Formats: sequence, structure tokens, C-alpha cells
Amino acid sequence: MLSLGTTLPDFDLPASNPDVSGGRVLRADVSGSPTVVVFTCNHCPYAIHVEPRLIEQARTWISAGVDVVAISSNDAEAYPDDSFDKMSERAAAKAYPFPYLYDETQEVARAFDAACTPDFYLFDGDDRLVYRGRLDDGRPGNDHVSTRDLDEAVRQLVDGGEVTTEQIPSIGCNIKWR
Repeated sequence: MLSLGTTLPDFDLPASNPDVSGGRVLRADVSGSPTVVVFTCNHCPYAIHVEPRLIEQARTWISAGVDVVAISSNDAEAYPDDSFDKMSERAAAKAYPFPYLYDETQEVARAFDAACTPDFYLFDGDDRLVYRGRLDDGRPGNDHVSTRDLDEAVRQLVDGGEVTTEQIPSIGCNIKWR
């Protein structure tokens, strides 16, 4: 896992969402404001399970001035459901309020030390990592959510305080490396 305080890694990735201006999102587009980065994909049961809560919370975060980007780094040749075209379909069908980016080379996932889908990172306005871990304690087969770890960290950050939320590693499917 990236160490807290690590600077937001560089990225320049194509967006699968047809409504993203310019069709790409760069680090510079989110630099200087709080930013949530989530590594996800179309086929992982864990990513699918948290997706409705992520979309709902992202809308709230975005309205509070937090940038949100989702990145898929899976090997799309071995996992065709994670192809760029399928990402575009999913982003449109689910009305993602955030860009859904494709890391075809997997270099960005490596720069983040991303390990699974979903995997969550929160950077402050100085582009420093202040949270990395899970969205909440929900799991496939268990819809009871009693903690909202990332949401609490975002609220603490937006309210100008120190992020004190316990940071529990995310669990899910391993990123499908080439």
C-alpha cells in the first residue's frame, strides 16, 4: 500500500465516458483539490457490490468540491468484460458522475500500488495521500453496511480536519495483470 503522505501519482488516461471533455483525464485536472481515486472494473463481484453506494457517495463528494475518478487497469484481453467499449457501456448505463478511465498499460495501477478491485485512495488539496483502504464494510452476500470508512474520511477532510478514520485495506478481486 502507498504510504500516507505520498504525492498523487501522475496519470494521463482515456475516459470511457462519452461526456468527458477532451476524452482524457490528467493528474493536472484533479491536482489541488481533494480527490478520490478508485481502482475498479466491470466484472469483479466486490466492485459490482459497492458500485451503487460509490455512485451515491460520489455525487455528494463532487457537490462538496471533491474530484472523483475511477480507473480500470485489468487485462482486457483476458477479461473482455473490462474492455474500453464495455467500460463505456457501463459508465453510461449506471450514469457514473465521475470519469471512468482506462489504464491499458497498467502503469498507473503500479504507481498507486493498487492491488485489488475495488481499491480506494483519498488525496488532500496538497495532493498528499490521507486515506487508502475500503469504501465500507459491505461485502457480496452481506448487504448490511455498518461503517462508511471512505465517506467518513472525505467528510473529515472537507470539514478541514485531520483524517482519523481507521484505514482498513480493501478486499476484492486481484487486479488482472498481464
